[in-house]
Amino acid sequence: MQIRFWNGKITKSIGIIGYGSFGAFLHILANRFAPEAGVCVYSPEKTPDGRLFRSLATTLRSDVIFLAVPISAYEPVLYQIKPHLTQATTIVDIATVKVYTSQIIRKILPSTRYLSIHPMFGPASYSRKGGDISGFRIAITDTNLGLNALQSMKDWVSGMGFKVVELTAQEHDKMLAETLFLTHYIGQILALGDFERTDIDTASFGYLMDAVDSVRHDAALFADVNKYNPYCAQVVERFDKSERAIKERYLK
Repeated sequence: MQIRFWNGKITKSIGIIGYGSFGAFLHILANRFAPEAGVCVYSPEKTPDGRLFRSLATTLRSDVIFLAVPISAYEPVLYQIKPHLTQATTIVDIATVKVYTSQIIRKILPSTRYLSIHPMFGPASYSRKGGDISGFRIAITDTNLGLNALQSMKDWVSGMGFKVVELTAQEHDKMLAETLFLTHYIGQILALGDFERTDIDTASFGYLMDAVDSVRHDAALFADVNKYNPYCAQVVERFDKSERAIKERYLK
């Protein structure tokens, strides 16, 4: 199935800016689900070699550009790419927070077409399921694309097998603080405490450690989400209050 983001125009090229774990994962997904589209990758840490990593100027000539950079890097990256974008460009924001990124895209790139989404899965869950994407959700929170272009994109995503969830950026960030961020919060605590699996693990402890393993190496993302999602502080306060209550009730 071909991607049509704008006025029915077929997307012939995809650019990825950033090549951390999720940028590399996006590359895998692009090759699998959009094999007809050429993929250009730019990463500040990688030297352009004409095969995988390209220059920023080359990557920015792509029809659709995915921003796979840390949330804290969004503002400088947007200012960096702004002079090189054309009217044919569509920016796709895939950050874990949505209020902040949507606001800053509208501020810095007011005339650029954009789509704000959050894939509610990652390379670890994709690998665990052997590439089976059934049940994986993609949240759409903001866009200035026309209705036809947006519907075409949703049809393409649904046709691949993903479930599309539409909600506001505020709704997304509040739910994310109470789910993914909370998982990261607990996971970082357990990782810091050196809690590990044993030879007599119960199934429930195994599930808990699966969650810890999925986030233990994402300290930078955890810090960014905490900084840029205003609902996280409330979740931490609720969790800490509940922890104190449990200690007072049962661990006297």
